[in-house]
Amino acid sequence: MITPRDRVLGRIADHLASIRPGHPLRVAVDGITASGKTTVARELTAALVERGRAAAHLSMDGFHNPRAVRHRQGRDSADGYYADAYDFESFNRLVLEPLGPGGDRKYRERIIDLLSDTPIDEPPVLAPEDMVLVVDGSFLQRELVWDEVVFVDTPFEVARDRGARRDAELLGGLVQAQRAFDQRYHAASRRYLAAVGPAARAGVVLGNEDVANPVLRRIG
Repeated sequence: MITPRDRVLGRIADHLASIRPGHPLRVAVDGITASGKTTVARELTAALVERGRAAAHLSMDGFHNPRAVRHRQGRDSADGYYADAYDFESFNRLVLEPLGPGGDRKYRERIIDLLSDTPIDEPPVLAPEDMVLVVDGSFLQRELVWDEVVFVDTPFEVARDRGARRDAELLGGLVQAQRAFDQRYHAASRRYLAAVGPAARAGVVLGNEDVANPVLRRIG
């Protein structure tokens, strides 16, 4: 049975599958922390494959800075999360540029194992010329240039509840996780929304408050 979510994500997948820039299509799935970006990215990748388009999913988790850099302003610092979480320079050099106009289509899937904080030096992957690379992560429109952006728009209170429950074990309990979202993750996300206006800049905006019944607010 086709669900309302299937229909909405299918419309986005149809839109992405129609874009052929002459090099792999670089798609960002952007949004505040715990908005549902990773799930949306995975579902869009699967929907693109179902439509006969080569597609791959990549998470910015594999392009974090080492822990010593991420936490150099303090474990709870919102400024530290905003400025130091991701290695955007390496991501641009190792992923976006090779897949862009004139690139050799050889890109890296990750440079770090986030949980163990261990650098990874894997060989590059050769992307098909018509591949769609779907990348989920935070702050993706701050420094990087994409062919298309899907902004997953979820209210802070909904994302906080989802994220705190998801990360409670990792962060030492529900109360600690809620505090981390308030002080670090969502404080940084608010700064991003104010400074960059990512929803207004995105080509596609998906309302994801109700995951069973998402709302397509803008496309194309």
